Amino acid sequence: MKLRTLALSGLVLASPAFADEGMWTFNNFPSAEVKKKYGFEPTKEWLDQVRLASVRIAGGCSASLVSADGLVMTNHHCARTCIENLSGLQKKDFNKDGFFAKTLADEPKCPAMEMNQLVEITDVTKRVQDATKGVADDKFAETQKAEIAKIEKECATSDEFRCDVVTLYRGGRYDLYKYRRFQDVRLVMAPEDAIAFFGGDPDNFMFPRYDLDMTFVRIYGTDGKPLKNDTHFKWSASGAKEGDLTFVSGNPGGTSRTLTVAQLEDDRDYRLPMRLFRLSELRGLVTEYQLRGPEQKRHSNDTLFYVENAFKALKGRHGALADAAFLGKLKANEEDFKKKVNANPKLKKDFGKVWDEIAAITKKNAAIRKEYGALEGGPYSDLFSKARTLLRSAEESGKPNGERLKEFTDSRLPQLKAQLLSNAPIYKELEITKLTWSLTKIREDLGPDHPVVKKMLGLKSPADVAKALIDGTRLDVLAAPEQKDPKTGKPVPANDTFSRTALFTGGKAAVDASKDPMIEFARRFDAEARAIRTRFENEVEGPLKKQQELLAKARFAVYGEKIYPDATFTLRLSFGAVKGYQEDGREVKPLTTIDGAFARHTGADPFALPKSWLDAKPKLNLETPFNVATTNDIIGGNSGSPMVNKDREVVGLIFDGNIQSLGGDYGFDESQNRAVAVHSAAILEALEKIYGAQRIVEELKGKATSSGAGSK
Repeated sequence: MKLRTLALSGLVLASPAFADEGMWTFNNFPSAEVKKKYGFEPTKEWLDQVRLASVRIAGGCSASLVSADGLVMTNHHCARTCIENLSGLQKKDFNKDGFFAKTLADEPKCPAMEMNQLVEITDVTKRVQDATKGVADDKFAETQKAEIAKIEKECATSDEFRCDVVTLYRGGRYDLYKYRRFQDVRLVMAPEDAIAFFGGDPDNFMFPRYDLDMTFVRIYGTDGKPLKNDTHFKWSASGAKEGDLTFVSGNPGGTSRTLTVAQLEDDRDYRLPMRLFRLSELRGLVTEYQLRGPEQKRHSNDTLFYVENAFKALKGRHGALADAAFLGKLKANEEDFKKKVNANPKLKKDFGKVWDEIAAITKKNAAIRKEYGALEGGPYSDLFSKARTLLRSAEESGKPNGERLKEFTDSRLPQLKAQLLSNAPIYKELEITKLTWSLTKIREDLGPDHPVVKKMLGLKSPADVAKALIDGTRLDVLAAPEQKDPKTGKPVPANDTFSRTALFTGGKAAVDASKDPMIEFARRFDAEARAIRTRFENEVEGPLKKQQELLAKARFAVYGEKIYPDATFTLRLSFGAVKGYQEDGREVKPLTTIDGAFARHTGADPFALPKSWLDAKPKLNLETPFNVATTNDIIGGNSGSPMVNKDREVVGLIFDGNIQSLGGDYGFDESQNRAVAVHSAAILEALEKIYGAQRIVEELKGKATSSGAGSK
């Protein structure tokens, strides 16, 4: 389907007037504008309550607290990794069959899942910008990184808190976000994949939709009990109807609405095509792998979902930039901005050269991107990633906090440790497949004569190297199994020098002494990988940050500060309404019903409803609203966001956008862009009448949870 050219009113030109545009920070929300358009003005207290009821899944996606006992709502596709890992650990297939814990005691812990609740926002712009004032381009990134690490360390007084300095307006403002960190997250309920992703890839980013893309998990406190929280969203049984005001609180991953035309053209001509080619190849690889058997299909489903979803999203973004009319509007917007800057002698002196400088830096980036991606990105393998993490952690831990690679700073160590020491299963057959493919791609990109390619492969093929590394490594072992004295039968300390836990806790001495083949492999080219990273930071990242700070200051000078920043996978709030749209001359209604899912059922994947739905059909109210489309401005990362009304009641659960919204990375068109959510009424209907999850229904309605068994 051809992407409609976006109107592009809003951020790039001026304040968004009264359009439902913007992913707004909570400390700069346009409450007065919302009141003018919709008659409701969110107060600071209202905003604070919404902020505290919203949570972020640290690895990506959004979620929300929906009970006083730590019950959290998110998307099924946001919890797929948890569901797949638990399936592997318990030798089940919860993605295929669904899952419901009948009691609290039946709620299993999700490996390495972390949630963050934003509790405080502090403006640290002056401190960050003062630290880099007068600093040379090639020292800018290093100097800024050190100051940010210092600020974050001062804030994170214990592992209970996570502190991130967030770059807003691409350097125009820096805010310190302080989060409560939760690392005990347990699965409560997930429907079958067949209904959570009904329609599969053909229906992805389409509307009308009929998806129950939901999952419930629960946050547990350090005492091992469900988190007691006073602030959570209430539930609306009736949900939203056409014309209703809606708010979406979530963590949009990233937008590019303030990039220069030079950067957008680079995206169009190089970055996006390169990623699309790779995703296309990877999709074929994983699809072939799934044909090896049901177990291979089960444990690679999460990978395939990610690849297909990313491919379709990036294809839409590329289509937007390839549209001459669309890009023409972006160019016109930039020219208008430049004219306003150049019309003022002081602004021209301070900011007139910034566009040319960014264009030059973009060319430098293009010159090193392949080598940077191959060496610092590294081969595609979970086991390689763990080896590199161990190797670098051992090296970085001995440095002052501000001099470490940013992923090893004190504020980030708790999440890094949780991921490294997760008990998530690792599948060596899939690891061999992925590593073989990625080594082949690295050789293609850099050429067989590149020194690092020779270090990686020697005289062997990618397949032979991958098999030897994966078969030989013991990094898939989290900890050595307990040993028993053969005479007494009593436990004795394990001779554990090889497991991930032993290597991590043993530090530099243990890692230096390790002969694990994957660690030795990572060590072979770590110096070259670090060198290209340093070059990137000095020649591209630092200078670009410096110029983007100037561009942000120019934008503030021209348009004022009541504008929204690009998305940064940090908490934002958008406003909109339930509203249909026109597509190819026909009207698209904003609400679908459960009856529509049965009408679309063919009995063959991906349009095959699960047996639980077919069996429950006589009990269902088929006129119950199922999915809903609104004018809320969202992007990837908003998946799992709660959709709420002015009374802070859940009326929906964001899981997608329509096909027209894929150009939303670069601009917003209220007439066409739509957020798509599961309707709150459909969630209750399914929980109660299909899944017999009465204990969840009662909890959503405000009743306290208990350790007793729920309904069957």
